[in-house]
Amino acid sequence: MNQDTTTAVKAGSSLGIFERYLTLWVLLCIVAGIAIGRAFPNIAVTLNDISIYQVSIPIAICLFFMMYPIMVKIDFTQANKAMRAPKPVLLTLVVNWAIKPFTMVAIAQFFLGWLFRPLLDSAEAGLANSYIAGAILLGIAPCTAMVLMWGYLSYGNQGHTLVMVAVNSLTMLFVYAPLGRWLLAANNLVVPWQTIVLSVLVYVGLPLLAGAYSRYWILRHKGREWFDRYFLKYLSPVAISALLVTLVLLFALKGDLIVEHPLHIVLIAIPLFIQTNLIFAIAYVAALKLNLTYEDAAPAALIGASNHFEVAIATAVTLFGLNSGAALATVVGVLIEVPVMLVLVEICKKTAMWFPRKPETASLADPRCLPR
Repeated sequence: MNQDTTTAVKAGSSLGIFERYLTLWVLLCIVAGIAIGRAFPNIAVTLNDISIYQVSIPIAICLFFMMYPIMVKIDFTQANKAMRAPKPVLLTLVVNWAIKPFTMVAIAQFFLGWLFRPLLDSAEAGLANSYIAGAILLGIAPCTAMVLMWGYLSYGNQGHTLVMVAVNSLTMLFVYAPLGRWLLAANNLVVPWQTIVLSVLVYVGLPLLAGAYSRYWILRHKGREWFDRYFLKYLSPVAISALLVTLVLLFALKGDLIVEHPLHIVLIAIPLFIQTNLIFAIAYVAALKLNLTYEDAAPAALIGASNHFEVAIATAVTLFGLNSGAALATVVGVLIEVPVMLVLVEICKKTAMWFPRKPETASLADPRCLPR
């Protein structure tokens, strides 16, 4: 790997205080969110009621500001190129739909259905099965929003990441219900289609359109130099700030479930943690064997490891109720995903030298790496 491309990955050493200590801020926001939810339950209930088809409007607003700075940085000519290089997209499809659901079933059954069952069912009969159902719903919902943040932080090819997100979003519309019905062995599985469609439109569609149009307008009227040196400079902290506010809101809304079941949280988190790391390892090694560039390999592995927890939570609540074990299991997915994904992002950056890299994509990773 040449010096220029090495610089792109190591640019994290020059990140601001937000990015450099992101894991710490995430943990503080989780604690703050739970504390706010417990201290002011009426606020959490009010915010939770501001929703359409179980898509929270306050969280949707935060996610818009989290996604927009990422979308506006995407060079959409790279998305066109990505369509002509399908290996990363095919890899994510195979991992997300042919491997991930079945490893989740096996891992959940082993830990929650056998190893931890005496501890779980001693509290309530059938609780272990309920947790398994929640874990399965989480495992069959690939991430279609937050992965753009993980790709951004790992300096991945955002054009290719966007294509992966689009393909997996469409696939989820058609595959999520029959796959979930089969794995749960529940003929009455009701998937909230409105939640899936609306979440994809709000979390991905709106910021995509806003980012594409504003990028086009700024480059046309202000030029590339102004876009890189001024606009992006002041926009960069917005995505991280919105992520942190989103976490505060999420845990203010769901933190009561976590506080009331501390032991169960740990027991549920173990198989979810193992599943996340296993899927990342499978996809990352496969990307290495397929000789993908680092910019494509990192997001291809990260999209498989992360989950669309909004859809999983909405489905669990629709099927089993808000206070069910299945709903709690999907909330635990939120609890562990962000810290674990941040660690996996760091692993990607530290192992970038394993992969070939294209010099022309190095500048896509981070605007600060553009030649001056």
